[in-house]
Amino acid sequence: MRNINKNKISLIVPTLNAGSLWEQWLEALKLQNLQPKFIMIVDSGSEDETVELAKKYGLNVKNINKNEFNHGATRQMAIEELHGNADIIIFMTQDAILSNYDSLQKIIDSFDDANIGAAYGRQLPHMNAKPLGAFAREYNYGEESYIYSKEDIPKYGIKTAFLSNSFAAYRVSALNEVGGFPSNVILGEDMVVAARMLMNSWCTAYVSDACVYHSHDYTLLEEMRRYFDIGVFHKEENWLLDEFGKPEGEGLRYLKSEMKYLLKNNWLLIPSSIIRTTCKFVGYKLGRFERILPLSMKKKLSMHHNYWNKV
Repeated sequence: MRNINKNKISLIVPTLNAGSLWEQWLEALKLQNLQPKFIMIVDSGSEDETVELAKKYGLNVKNINKNEFNHGATRQMAIEELHGNADIIIFMTQDAILSNYDSLQKIIDSFDDANIGAAYGRQLPHMNAKPLGAFAREYNYGEESYIYSKEDIPKYGIKTAFLSNSFAAYRVSALNEVGGFPSNVILGEDMVVAARMLMNSWCTAYVSDACVYHSHDYTLLEEMRRYFDIGVFHKEENWLLDEFGKPEGEGLRYLKSEMKYLLKNNWLLIPSSIIRTTCKFVGYKLGRFERILPLSMKKKLSMHHNYWNKV
């Protein structure tokens, strides 16, 4: 049995200028019926009231330099700060607001299954989300919970390894077994860990009744930059595509589903969707071939431009 102590649960949240939603985030955490024994805010140089509000709510804050932040290395550093005093670690982002009083309890309950190495919750669109942002959440986060294993790879391909650190939890023993979070990734540290766990015969769980409000209304330029970074990630972690399959099929399924959604709900957005898809495609291809681009251009094309200071 892969036993856990539910009294050894920690929560880690990276922050940077959390803005107007931050106090709402803190209030939602305060209302949870399960309170992690230790909560760490890892702030990378906020210039607003993020740190002050976190301390006001009694949370521990670790300050790092903005240039030190990396999606994988920073989270791994935070884990090591716990000195082994956690069996389960929950990760959230500053803009993922817990929607129900028992969201943390629900995601932790999934670890009653001794085969679960990691779990992620359902992301609902923010109340003011635009149609395309809302659809992205509807497509990726359905109403039905599911447990993924290595045997699901032929059916679901790259989607088998999908997992989001906007709201996810990890069994520390499983995380350690696969080497923790990667040390220097542009994004996708959550998917790398999920994939490694699946290859090591752990399972991952999608817990649809553990919910947060979390969505983005990206501009066209932001979409291109985001997909540039995804292209870079897939190039750097090419083993993911070798083991789980290329993402093109999933991208086509998404586009078809989005078209059906817009035909039913807002057909006037179809031209915008086509342009947006083109921006994603161009950004992704540029990311896949980033090695032929000058550093200055990569920084302009990237959503996470600080990454390029370390490569």
